[in-house]
Amino acid sequence: MGLHKIIKIVAIILCLVGIVFFGMILSKGDEVVKATGEGVDGYIYIAYIVFALILAFVLIFVLKGLAQGNIKKTLISIGAFLAVVAIAYGMAQGVETPMKDGEVLSASGSKWVGAGLYAFYFLAIVAIGAMLWSGVKKLTSR
Repeated sequence: MGLHKIIKIVAIILCLVGIVFFGMILSKGDEVVKATGEGVDGYIYIAYIVFALILAFVLIFVLKGLAQGNIKKTLISIGAFLAVVAIAYGMAQGVETPMKDGEVLSASGSKWVGAGLYAFYFLAIVAIGAMLWSGVKKLTSR
């Protein structure tokens, strides 16, 4: 039995279980569900199962792709990404920041937020530059 058939069977089973839980929620009525949340647990469990399946398949296929592909290029790419994050973290400044709910964001948390923004900006500039370079290269090669 192929992987495609197994995935289809699991999807059909999850759909049927979801329909059963939907029927249970409808039979309870809107007011009961709003007041107590009764009947929603089944949907939460289905969401956990689907999330676990997706995570497992992603890990399996990523590891399979790493084993079949060029591990050296993958490690270089991961190293370049970690270098971008390290540079962004070095550029970021961390200050304690009060938030709307009255809590305070720590200096470390603020520095990580800044590092994420700097890394995003840098990677966006690199992506835009790569697209422009590719476009210019296509135009000039014709």
